[in-house]
Amino acid sequence: MAEKRETGSMELLVLGLLESREMYGYEMVLELQRRSNEVFTLKEGTLYPLLHKLEKEKLVQAFEKQYEGRTRRYSRLTERGAGRLREKKE
Repeated sequence: MAEKRETGSMELLVLGLLESREMYGYEMVLELQRRSNEVFTLKEGTLYPLLHKLEKEKLVQAFEKQYEGRTRRYSRLTERGAGRLREKKE
């Protein structure tokens, strides 16, 4: 049961990050550290499987975009994801 709760919390954190703007993975890691005053660190090994799960559930949409000469995989919140975020906040 604790693992499901932890997954739900992580989902809420990621959806909350994407509520304000689209981001690439490492940017999400850094933003979460910044918002938590360096208290919380989301490991990339946790983030990427979660992003794939959220993408399968159509809560986020992934796309590639050029940034500083590199192709990065960005994620954005979908309408369905925004609805899930509202539910979880309540």
